[in-house]
Amino acid sequence: MPKNIHGTTKIIGLIGDPLEHSVSFEMHNAVFDKLKLDYCFIPLQVNAQDLGKALNGLRAFGFVGANITIPHKESIIAFLDETTKIPRLIGSVNTVLNQGGKLVGYNTDGPGFIDSLKKDCNFDPKGKKAVILGAGGGSKAVSIMIAKEGIKTLIIADKVYEKSKNLCEYINSHFEIAPYACPTDSNELKVSIESCDLLINATPVGMHPKKDECPIDKSIKIPSNALVYDLIYNPEETELLKMAKKAGARTRNGMDMLVRQGALAFSLFTEQEPPVDIMKATVVEAVKSFKK
Repeated sequence: MPKNIHGTTKIIGLIGDPLEHSVSFEMHNAVFDKLKLDYCFIPLQVNAQDLGKALNGLRAFGFVGANITIPHKESIIAFLDETTKIPRLIGSVNTVLNQGGKLVGYNTDGPGFIDSLKKDCNFDPKGKKAVILGAGGGSKAVSIMIAKEGIKTLIIADKVYEKSKNLCEYINSHFEIAPYACPTDSNELKVSIESCDLLINATPVGMHPKKDECPIDKSIKIPSNALVYDLIYNPEETELLKMAKKAGARTRNGMDMLVRQGALAFSLFTEQEPPVDIMKATVVEAVKSFKK
């Protein structure tokens, strides 16, 4: 938290339930301190039935806005005055800005992922072939964004085949691309991964505490020229990333996406350029503290 809070301090909240494992407080407040900005980022644990009341509270107390986390990213849309184009496409909001009492919803998760691909990985998805593991909320955000960026071939695999099929149909209805669904235990998935440019894990498989699990079969040969991006950041190196590194592929964990989406939210809240290096260093230390 900032050392000094005044009557002029601008307040930003994090709305979710639970909030114990979020690193957003450390990330934003460290930047406010470093840049000597009169802002404070605070936790607002809110259950589902009180979500509407909480948003009225943002207006009443004059909050700058709030970040939104699980389980409210989708349900919050019904309580907002307006949403921008990307959250309407993705179907979820993770940032709310209070614009003179009008609450406007944004999504920085998907754009944060694209920022990380381009700025952290020097990877442009246009014209490439991507395989995404999982068809949940995280997958929807990143698959829509890489479709928007001009990915040429997109394969989505989920253990519930119907989910991946539905997501592919949704993307096809909005973009000039025909992604296809793939069963997770199929030879088709194996062949797709072995010829991909980008492999994204958007499942929780491999996340702490089940860090010994891997979302793909160990017999699959990941291309050495591929980028493997695991949205998990705890542990820092999942079994999938170890497997990719052994194959000579480039790897990236979800910490950079976390930082990049936070940086975009910071810009919305403060109208200033985000110091990404400070934000990442703070997140790295915060994640380490969770492991102790």
